[in-house]
Amino acid sequence: MKPAPFAYRRPGSLPEALAALAGEPNAKVLAGGQSLVPLLSMRLAAPTLLVDINAVPGLDTIEVVEGGSTGRDPGVTVGALARHTDVLAHEDARRVQPLLGMALSHVAHATIRNRGTTVGSIVHADAAAEMPVVLKLLGGHVEAEGPAGRRRIAAHDLYLGPLESSLHHDEIAVSAFFPALAPRAGVAFDEIARRHGDYALCGVAALVRLVDEPGSGTVAEARAGYLSVAEVPSVVDLTAELAGGVTDAALAAAGERALAALDPADDIHATAAYRAQLVRVLTSRVLRSAFDHAVARSSTPDEDE
Repeated sequence: MKPAPFAYRRPGSLPEALAALAGEPNAKVLAGGQSLVPLLSMRLAAPTLLVDINAVPGLDTIEVVEGGSTGRDPGVTVGALARHTDVLAHEDARRVQPLLGMALSHVAHATIRNRGTTVGSIVHADAAAEMPVVLKLLGGHVEAEGPAGRRRIAAHDLYLGPLESSLHHDEIAVSAFFPALAPRAGVAFDEIARRHGDYALCGVAALVRLVDEPGSGTVAEARAGYLSVAEVPSVVDLTAELAGGVTDAALAAAGERALAALDPADDIHATAAYRAQLVRVLTSRVLRSAFDHAVARSSTPDEDE
């Protein structure tokens, strides 16, 4: 099937791009196109105008701020035109926030990562994608430019429903910020798919932070994010389950707690019962890995990955 007819513009600056979007409520922004173009081809999306921002300068940056170096919040800021493969290859970005590399290695195939953009995936708001749940788990945000200027959208306010974000139709997401991994914290990611590169049947990202006491293995914070389980990227607080110790029983309890919060449903790819079992198994596995990562970082002077 071919896309429905649409107009096409390729502005050379951000103001020109915003002007093109103004007054066109059925317009779409094109960056990498790895999610949007298939929707166009299947006529699941039929915009009247595509605004291609690939000629807008200054949107392909990856900026890393180390802790305590500038007074700014430490973390990784990814521009709207930064490709997945560039973020994945950025050693400083992976060191400051290791979950980026862990999750990006699961994003589709190399050819798609070479063209697809991390910010585009985030604002596409697909609950089966890796990067939206990573941003939400880490408490990151998106910077959006619009007619009223720039505004910051926290990840927990970004996702309204299936493929629906709170980004306005006349705004462009110009960057996403991923906070740095805190001292004495660890992360992990895993997913199950029919084939590597396919959409996951279930994926889990985890963040575990230990109490601020040298040598302690006590958990101060534990959260897990889920993809392909609910209609929007979902995060569940599991601190209470692990606060008494990371035992097999505690990890199993965390899986049951997550399952109760998510209530997975049937679809054409998996039954609800199978997806529930994946939530149990992956929650336990990924939380354990994040805890081990936190312990390992706490035992090294530079707390690197």
